Amino acid sequence: MNICVFLSAADLDERYTRPAREFAELLGKGGHTLVWGGSESGLMKVVADGVDAAGGGLVGISVDFLAAKARQVAAPHEMVIARDLAERKALLLEKADAVVIMVGGTGTLDEATEILELKKHGKHTKPVVLLNSAGFYDGLKEQFRRMEDEGFLPLPLTDLVFFAEEPVGALAYLEESLGTQ
Repeated sequence: MNICVFLSAADLDERYTRPAREFAELLGKGGHTLVWGGSESGLMKVVADGVDAAGGGLVGISVDFLAAKARQVAAPHEMVIARDLAERKALLLEKADAVVIMVGGTGTLDEATEILELKKHGKHTKPVVLLNSAGFYDGLKEQFRRMEDEGFLPLPLTDLVFFAEEPVGALAYLEESLGTQ
């Protein structure tokens, strides 16, 4: 399974790196491929290193203005340089069977909301998991519930996104959703 992970390229503390490392190890040991923003820094590097060390595949999608920060990979891994952020997001979704949203800043939030908006409009049916490490997305989860309760979502929130508190729950949901257990 190719799993796209949206996450930060920043260096973060252990409450965020621990679940990222755990998820990466689960992906790699499960023989899955990480599809990610391609960065060789911060949490992106932590996850790519973990997947690679555990035997999983890597498909990085960087962007022209960040190409200097892209991970250098050799076959069988892959690195694609997109011309802009819009192309990058489209390629990340195209190459993925499922999406996991980890902690991040405005770029991660932009990617997450675009993926959910596309799913809401039926442009993809891929499972989406929001990994709520250390309660990082508690406020967003509450906002989504309010959107649902007040009629802003045309379908149930559970059809859009699954909230997982731990990496093992995130991967179990994806494998069950895609029938790959």
